[in-house]
Amino acid sequence: MGSREQILTLQQTLQNKIIGQPDLVNALLLAMLADGHLLVEGAPGLAKTKAIKTLADNIQGDFQRIQFTPDLLPADITGSEVYRAESGEFVFQQGPLFNNLVLADEINRAPAKVQSALLEAMAERQVSVAGTTYQLDKLFLVMATQNPIEQEGTYPLPEAQLDRFLMHVRIDYPDADAELKILRLARGEAIEEESPLANEPVPADVIFTARQEVLNLHLSDRVEEYIIQLIMATRRPQGYGDDLSSWIEFGASPRATIALDRCARAHAWLAGRDYVSPDDVQAVLHSVLRHRILVSFDAEASGMTADKIINELILRVPVP
Repeated sequence: MGSREQILTLQQTLQNKIIGQPDLVNALLLAMLADGHLLVEGAPGLAKTKAIKTLADNIQGDFQRIQFTPDLLPADITGSEVYRAESGEFVFQQGPLFNNLVLADEINRAPAKVQSALLEAMAERQVSVAGTTYQLDKLFLVMATQNPIEQEGTYPLPEAQLDRFLMHVRIDYPDADAELKILRLARGEAIEEESPLANEPVPADVIFTARQEVLNLHLSDRVEEYIIQLIMATRRPQGYGDDLSSWIEFGASPRATIALDRCARAHAWLAGRDYVSPDDVQAVLHSVLRHRILVSFDAEASGMTADKIINELILRVPVP
């Protein structure tokens, strides 16, 4: 079975286990294929933890959940040197970041130093402790969560740090049909003993092969130019209307251009195509840009949001 078939089987397994959250399942797979990290915003109980835990159960990799709290220290996630009396030496004890899949639960509850330690590990794929640098595994994905309904005692991530995330996904409550499926699935899992995995876990080599196939997907010059024009429209919005110009305080960085390219490629690859279309770009545009566009104060006051601005970008930037 080829890499695409194995990843598609993994996608189906996740969709069968994570009911009513197709956007979350797809975002996790896109982040894994595009070798990036994911910020998920949603109310409690929407299967955020279950989603990444189920992904970890179905690939050959380690999983660790970190509950971010105000008293957390950087060493609690990176690890620290521990003195061994028997040898008289300090030995580095790895922290929870030294796993393949890491859930940073309620990242905005931890102070800035802890957030910075996590984001540095995400960007550099390494951890520095006491002057020594330790490399993280090649397969390394962080899914950070934020709770949108409880903001007391939180430390919101600055825009520059948000930019480190490949995608920012917002999830909502499932509909009535999905809710019924969730109820029946939960009841069935409670009655039955834990069953073995339906499929063999996907090896890391298959994921790395899939990433190379994603990068080698054909992307025409016209679609490439479309990606550039969408990003440039966030930086020089006056070319697309005075109203758009008044809504955007700061536009997207070059990191957004790279993320849009990688995510559009991964989206096309998952769909079974060997080329990237403008539809693939539009499909991932909201998740790639919503945390990278700074909405002006006046626009926010009038009810404008980043998602509404992105809708306007799709309407106003010519499609090739």
